[in-house]
Amino acid sequence: MLNPGDEVSFSADNAVVGVRLDQVLSQRFRAYSRSYLSRAIERGAVRVDGVTAKASLKLKEGSVVCFTVPEPPRSGPEAEEMPLEFLFIDEVMAVVNKPSGMVVHPAKGNWKGTLAGGLKWHLERRVSEVVDREGLSQAGGPTRPGIVHRLDRDTSGVIVVARNDVSHQMLAKQFEKRTVQKTYLAITQGQPEFDQDEIRLSIGAHPYQREKMAVRSSHSTSRDAVTRFEVLERFKGAALVKVLPKTGRTHQIRVHLAAIGCPVLADALYSGRSSIEPKFFGGPKNSPAILSRQALHAESITLDHPATGERVTFSSPLPSDIQGVLDGLRKYASVS
Repeated sequence: MLNPGDEVSFSADNAVVGVRLDQVLSQRFRAYSRSYLSRAIERGAVRVDGVTAKASLKLKEGSVVCFTVPEPPRSGPEAEEMPLEFLFIDEVMAVVNKPSGMVVHPAKGNWKGTLAGGLKWHLERRVSEVVDREGLSQAGGPTRPGIVHRLDRDTSGVIVVARNDVSHQMLAKQFEKRTVQKTYLAITQGQPEFDQDEIRLSIGAHPYQREKMAVRSSHSTSRDAVTRFEVLERFKGAALVKVLPKTGRTHQIRVHLAAIGCPVLADALYSGRSSIEPKFFGGPKNSPAILSRQALHAESITLDHPATGERVTFSSPLPSDIQGVLDGLRKYASVS
C-alpha cells in the first residue's frame, strides 16, 4: 500500500507514448482525481527523466517517471468557530481581513484553524443578519470552499471569497485576465535603488529547498512574473514600499524584492531574519520582538463586483505589528 511521501517510478511503454503526463498518472493512480494529480504535478511532485515535468508533457518510450505520492484528498475543512473580520458581505461574495498566521485553506500539516474552516462556520452554519444564507462556492474543490485566491500564512490583509460557483467563476476570470488590482505594503530590509521600478523575473521551484521559490528561467516550473513597486518612505537600512503585482505567482513579492537585494523585513525564508526587535532601528536594547513574521500586508484590492459589474475597492489598515515597526523607524531611523 502506498503512503504519502513514497516515491514510485515506472518506465513509459508503447501504450503511453505520446499521451499527456497527467492522463497517464490518472490511469495509473486511480485513487486520486485528475485535478488533484495535476496540482501535484504543478507543485513539482513528478519528475520525468530526472526533470520536474509539466502536466501537458507527452511521454516518450522509455522515459522514467518518478512520482512522489501526495497526501490523500480530504473531503473538506470542518466548520470552525473563530473570529473573522468581514470588510464586506452580500449574497454573492465576501471580503475578509485575514490576520497573519492563518493558513487560507487546508493542506499537508494544516488541517485545522484555516480561513476556509472559519468561513464555513460563518457563512454556512450561522444565519447572517445581513443577507440570506448562501453558503460558499465549491468551484475550487472540496478543500477550498469559497477560496478564489490566496495569501501566504504570514501575510495579512484583504482576501476575496465567492459565495456561489457563478460568482467564483466570474471572479476567477478577472484574476486570470489580470484586471484585478492588488496593492500591498511592505517594509524592506535595505532600500531599493530606484523610487519606482518594475521587476520582470521568472519564478519557479527552488532547486533544492521545497518550501521556497526562486528566480529561474528555462525551467519546467518557471512562470513569467511582473511586480511594480514605489518607495513611499526611506529609512536607515529599510524602506516602506507600495507593491503592485501584475501576476500572481507563489511568493512572488517576497522572491522579487529579495532578488533586488531588498527582502521583506523578517521574512524567515528569504531575508535570513525571522523577527524584529526595537534595537534593529536604533530603539531600546533588550526589548522583546515587535514583529515575528514578514512585514507584508495586502492593503487593498480593486475588482468588478460579480453581480453588479461595479468597480469596487476594499481596503485594510496596517496591522499593529507592522505599524509598530514603521513607528519605530520613523522615530529612530529617519533619513529626512
